Amino acid sequence: MSASTEKKALLTVDQVTVQFGGLKAVDQVSFVVNKGELVGLIGPNGAGKTTMLRAITGVVTATKGEVYLGNEPLVHLSIEKRVRKGMSLSQQLVKPLRNMSLLDNVAIAAGYNKTLSPLRALMNVTNKAEREMGMEMLSRVGIADRADQMPSVQPLGILKRLELARALALKPELFLLDEPLAGLNSKEAEAFANTILDIYNSGMTVILIEHNLGEVMRLCQRLIVLDNGKKIGDGEPRAVMSDEKVRAAYLGGDVLASKQAEEEHA
Repeated sequence: MSASTEKKALLTVDQVTVQFGGLKAVDQVSFVVNKGELVGLIGPNGAGKTTMLRAITGVVTATKGEVYLGNEPLVHLSIEKRVRKGMSLSQQLVKPLRNMSLLDNVAIAAGYNKTLSPLRALMNVTNKAEREMGMEMLSRVGIADRADQMPSVQPLGILKRLELARALALKPELFLLDEPLAGLNSKEAEAFANTILDIYNSGMTVILIEHNLGEVMRLCQRLIVLDNGKKIGDGEPRAVMSDEKVRAAYLGGDVLASKQAEEEHA
């Protein structure tokens, strides 16, 4: 998004707390994601990142606070209604329908976007409109040539692209990705990250959870850092990664210094 473009809040997280028993997985977190941003949500394991995404999408209910898409509060809306409002989550664990082709999997997602009913979406899987949408999404993520193949014979990298296509078939305005590069080798991760960048450049607003620091720094315009459920950083990536609290909590000073040294000598 160019500097001259007026910022418009698409997602507002306002003092959100998610508590499980005595554990505060997310603790009074607030931030705004503007339309047209690609934001990295990072932090060490157990920091609350995935719980934060689940609170945004409605998979878990916020104990306190509010989430807004545009000006509309979401906390009391179901997952289905949040999808209809314009958000989609691509999950880390890929769980395709194993007895259906890649195209069928995406066509069902396209049908779900229309009906918000899994059963009706399944019944509509042979509809021309849903299958055309499915092929478009498979092409968008680079696996249209495997449309008629089954998920059971696909490597992890292809299954992750299938998950991406299914999430895109919901036609989101806000696209959330949870560890999309996990389990991929460096070449696969770079190619997948380029696909994410292409999706963002098509006009999508993206929130990315990812542990691959190199790709996070390459892709994201802004980083939000969580640690022990609290927000400890928010801003331009290099400035955030230079912050002492982030060094200590997320990377550790030695790891960060090593990364910076590599970049200086690249």
